[in-house]
Amino acid sequence: MTRLGHERYCEEILVQTGLFREVLRGADLKATVPTCPEWTIGELTRHLGGALRWMGTTVRTRAQDMVPDEAVPDFKGPGDEDPAALDAWFGAGAAATAAALREAGPDARVWTWTDARAAGFWARRAVHETVIHRADAAIAAGAEYRLAPDVAVDTLEEWLEIGTAPQALELRPELRRLLGPGRTLCLHATDIGQGGSRWIIDMTGDRLTWRRAGADERAAATLSGPLTDVLLVFYRRLPPEHPTVTVQGDRDLFDEWIGLVSW
Repeated sequence: MTRLGHERYCEEILVQTGLFREVLRGADLKATVPTCPEWTIGELTRHLGGALRWMGTTVRTRAQDMVPDEAVPDFKGPGDEDPAALDAWFGAGAAATAAALREAGPDARVWTWTDARAAGFWARRAVHETVIHRADAAIAAGAEYRLAPDVAVDTLEEWLEIGTAPQALELRPELRRLLGPGRTLCLHATDIGQGGSRWIIDMTGDRLTWRRAGADERAAATLSGPLTDVLLVFYRRLPPEHPTVTVQGDRDLFDEWIGLVSW
């Protein structure tokens, strides 16, 4: 599986935000989000809705520097008193962001916090920001959570790219504690492909790297289970003790990775 393509990302922003809105309707906006305990469901919604509007403003204005929050139209959104207004604000912002990304195309030059200074970066980021926060909302509301396999793979690989980027060690020197001989981690999605699909995180060199792995490649520690559950454990939305997944091998190494490489 490969990256989804710009038009698919623009479409998926609307798909994922639509699914988020389904969870939002009827939910207690003041309920705490267990996976983001500093937020309620209402605060989670405003966080995600504001982030999407911020991305859309960055692309629409072709910003070459980071856009301050106060420059984003209607960034904060309504409070919890009118759930319908919050839902409408959230939906309108997502639609405007998707439209701005479609109009710009993937190669429009805009500011990002990586070397990939193109609008396509924000299309992908908007999808995966929504994918994970939709999981937060579903967990808080006790709702079902499903994710298309190609979207789940791309969400996982984006996180691997971010977590192993060269600048990660510059910004967070403590990550160097992960480096050392024999220190490898395998993510094994058991429900896709013949025999499942595997990714190896390699910490044996002078930087963190990752690669897709063959069926016979092994690692010091392996997280196995259905793709979506592996993704949610990796993002710390499900605990490693969740009954659908297993951690085999060097559990200390796995726990160290999960504890240090957070999002």
